[in-house]
Amino acid sequence: MFDKILIANRGEIALRVIRAAREMGIRSVAVHSTADADAMHVRMADESVCIGPPAAAQSYLNFPAIISACEVSGAQAIHPGYGFLSENASFVQIVEDHELTFIGPRAEHIRVMGDKITAKDTMKALGVPCVPGSDGGVPDIDAARRVADEFGYPVIVKATAGGGGRGMKLARSEDEIESAFQTARAEAKAAFGNDEVYIEKYLGTPRHIEVQVFGDGRGRAVHLGERDCSLQRRHQKVLEEAPGPAITAEERARIGATCANAVAELGYSGAGTVEFLYENGEFYFIEMNTRLQVEHPVTEAVYGVDLVREQIRVAAGEEMSFVQEDLVPRGHAIEVRINAEKLPNFTPSPGRITQYHAPGGLGVRMDSALYDGYRIPPYYDSLIGKLIVHGADRPEALARLKRALGELIVDGVETTVPLFHALLDEPDILKGDYNIHWLEHWLESHLG
Repeated sequence: MFDKILIANRGEIALRVIRAAREMGIRSVAVHSTADADAMHVRMADESVCIGPPAAAQSYLNFPAIISACEVSGAQAIHPGYGFLSENASFVQIVEDHELTFIGPRAEHIRVMGDKITAKDTMKALGVPCVPGSDGGVPDIDAARRVADEFGYPVIVKATAGGGGRGMKLARSEDEIESAFQTARAEAKAAFGNDEVYIEKYLGTPRHIEVQVFGDGRGRAVHLGERDCSLQRRHQKVLEEAPGPAITAEERARIGATCANAVAELGYSGAGTVEFLYENGEFYFIEMNTRLQVEHPVTEAVYGVDLVREQIRVAAGEEMSFVQEDLVPRGHAIEVRINAEKLPNFTPSPGRITQYHAPGGLGVRMDSALYDGYRIPPYYDSLIGKLIVHGADRPEALARLKRALGELIVDGVETTVPLFHALLDEPDILKGDYNIHWLEHWLESHLG
């Protein structure tokens, strides 16, 4: 087991890793930009190293600075959290070249799953159901028209190197395909330096379902059920829950086993998430995230496991501490992402926290790096906390979420907490009757 690990991240996820490491008797090293010198993850870690100025490109994305921080601190492994360098195959290769351990999958698996076309082809070959669409990239508008005609409108044009909703354009008819194709390519080039796109059949009212998988890198893998992440704004998740309200136990077992078998066949190591669109009882693979997800706590609550601890153990060469038969879902969990944003336009709202009080009580978990007097910097993602609740069933979890939101105090900045108060009064939310378009339609009608 490692003596010391470095966390190449910030905020609540850095705290999450520090806590797991401390419980395992492992010392932690926090890295930080000058803007994060007084951040909670810096205060909580056993050691800290400043790696650059506020801009992420010069600090949290700075390969040499992070490797140097490992060398000066004596850290043997790097946990990337999520975002930043968590799915950067080049960084993983550099980590390995320096005889350090990356707490996550191998570079080859990040590369395969980082390219949407290769990922889709790989998963299809492993028996995972995929959305009907083009075989590989679509080189020009004539090819785009042929693919769209073959599968029928509407279709969606996607960047092969995409993520976060960038490089994705919908074409509802033949009149829109050229504009969608050209715009998606331009966005992809600007965002990812790669303008290759592919085309898929656009599903009308699907849910976004993701299956949590975990592999030991030696041909064994398990699944830990699914999460429903359908409540989204601009392809960004807002609320996640497990188990999915629309998924039966039989469907869970079927799609979970398919995913676990696929990642076992790959020899995948660590935590990963296989994402699907789900419509009319059918699952369609869209991508695999080769990292820990923001919403991993809902799975931890339902399955009673510490996914970060397990990541560290497997990276150190130990056996997984559970087998599939041990993983039985219990109760229901919901997470809401709390951002420092001003409604109704969701504009960033950085600033000083004048008062902060985290909710508590049975079944309530608050993952946040806030504290009284902390100044939220304007340079990074606006996520400032995740409120996770767990109950015996979905109604109890919803009641607990409403109570916990009422206890939460974040003064000094605007937050998205009022959005969740409003959503918990909606009959569709209370029934679990929503899809990936529901929130966008609701926001348009309620917030304009």
